[in-house]
Amino acid sequence: MKKSDPIEIALNRLSGLRTAPTELAIQELRTCLANRSNLVVAKAAKIAGELRLSALVPDLVTAFHRFMKNPQQLDKRCAAITEITGALYEMDYREPEIYLQGLTHVQREASFGPPVDTASALRGTSAQGLVRTRYASALADVVHLLVDPEPPARLGAIRALASNGGDAGALLLRLKVLTGDKEPEVMGECFAGLIAAAPEQSLSFVAKYVDDDDQATAEAALWALGESRLPAAFEVLKEKWERTVSRSSRKILLAAMAASRLEESIDFLRSLLETESSQAASDVVVALAIYKANESVKQSVAAIVRRRSDKLLIEMFQHHFEI
Repeated sequence: MKKSDPIEIALNRLSGLRTAPTELAIQELRTCLANRSNLVVAKAAKIAGELRLSALVPDLVTAFHRFMKNPQQLDKRCAAITEITGALYEMDYREPEIYLQGLTHVQREASFGPPVDTASALRGTSAQGLVRTRYASALADVVHLLVDPEPPARLGAIRALASNGGDAGALLLRLKVLTGDKEPEVMGECFAGLIAAAPEQSLSFVAKYVDDDDQATAEAALWALGESRLPAAFEVLKEKWERTVSRSSRKILLAAMAASRLEESIDFLRSLLETESSQAASDVVVALAIYKANESVKQSVAAIVRRRSDKLLIEMFQHHFEI
C-alpha cells in the first residue's frame, strides 16, 4: 500500500478552508503556518490573505522570520515568504521590517539553464507594501527596483509608485517611460499607472506613445488608454483609428476601444460594423465579442450582421458570440 504523503494531505485539507467557518479556518491555518513544509505554509498564507484573516498576522510574521533564517535551504523557490508577504499586504500590514527584508532579497536557484532568481515577485510585493507604511525613505528604497533585472520586481515597484507614490511617484514613472524598458508589460504598467495616478497630467504624455517607433510600446500605450475607460482617452484612440491603415494595428485599436467599455466607444464600433469593409467589420465583431454576455450589445450586433447579410460576418458572429 502506498504510504500517505503528509504534505499532500495537508495541502488537500487546506483547500477546503476557503469555505469553512472563520474560527475553524483560523485554527487550521495557524497550525499549517507552523508547518515545516514551505509549500504548506505558502498555501496557508495565500488562503489567509484571500480571507483577510488579520488574527493570523502574528503567525504570518513568525513564519516569515523562521524561513528567512536560511531561505535557500528552508524555502525553495521562495514559495512561503512570497505568499506570506502577499498575505500581509492584502491585510494592509503597516510595519516596514518585513517589506524591507523582502525588498532586497535575492535567491538564485538552479534551473535547466542559468540559475534563476526566485525572489523577484517577493521584491515587487514588498515594494507595494513598503510604500503603504510610514517608513520615511520608502520611495528612495523602492526606486531601485525600477532597474531591477527581473520584470516582476520592476512591475511591483511601478504599481507601488502609481498607487501610493503621490506626485513624486508619478514623476518617477515618467522617467521610467522616458528611459524605456525592453519588456512591453513593464511599459504598459507604467502607462496605466500614470493615467491612474494623475489622469489629467498624464493623458497627453501617454498619448504621444501611440505612434512610437517600437510597435510593442505603441500597443502598450493603446491598451493603457483603452483600459483607463476615460472619454478623453477614447478620443485619442478614435483619432488614431482615422489615420491608421495597417490591419494588425487597427485590430489592436479595436480591442483597446472595446476594452474602454464606454457607451460612445461601443456606439463607434457599431458604426464601423455598419460601414467598414467585410474584413474590417469582421475584426470589429471580434473586438465586440467581450460583450457577448451583454444581451443588449449582442442583439444590436446581431441585427447589424443580419442586415449586411455578409457570409464572413455571420460566421464570425456565430463563432465569437454564440459559442
